[in-house]
Amino acid sequence: MRAREPVIAYLGLGSSLGDRAAHLRFALTRLEELPRQTSGDRPASMKASPPAAWRKNPFLNSVVEIETALAPADLLREIHQIEKDAGRVRAVHGEDRTLDIDILLYGDRVIRDGGLQIPHPRLHERRFVLAPLADLAPDLVIPGLLRPVAELLRRVPGDASPFQTTLP
Repeated sequence: MRAREPVIAYLGLGSSLGDRAAHLRFALTRLEELPRQTSGDRPASMKASPPAAWRKNPFLNSVVEIETALAPADLLREIHQIEKDAGRVRAVHGEDRTLDIDILLYGDRVIRDGGLQIPHPRLHERRFVLAPLADLAPDLVIPGLLRPVAELLRRVPGDASPFQTTLP
């Protein structure tokens, strides 16, 4: 199923196993190869962040802007295949992984449909997502939150010092 009109979507990318930068580059390449109704990706820089309390490894994170006519469920199905092709195994929730791709935003839509929640339900709490998203679209207003990304980033506790830009 396709969306009626192409929309701008933002995807969060993360990796904490193996060659993290290579996994993110793999994801970007595969996103470019999605059905022809997806195009125009624009990635943020990759940023390293320390591991969460329950993980062993630091993450490398980025955000990519795409224009797509894929319906949200179809886009989710495609990104799950990309994760699988990168060696991701979904065994334990929250474990370290080769590749994680989340749909952060899909146009201005708010979607609550089973396992698909857009905007991503913890987007506003995650500095490791908001920082690269602010690189791309600091003035973007998050649907349902009615606040721009830059403001949400300023409200997240902590400071930006744990983040290191690793690749432009």
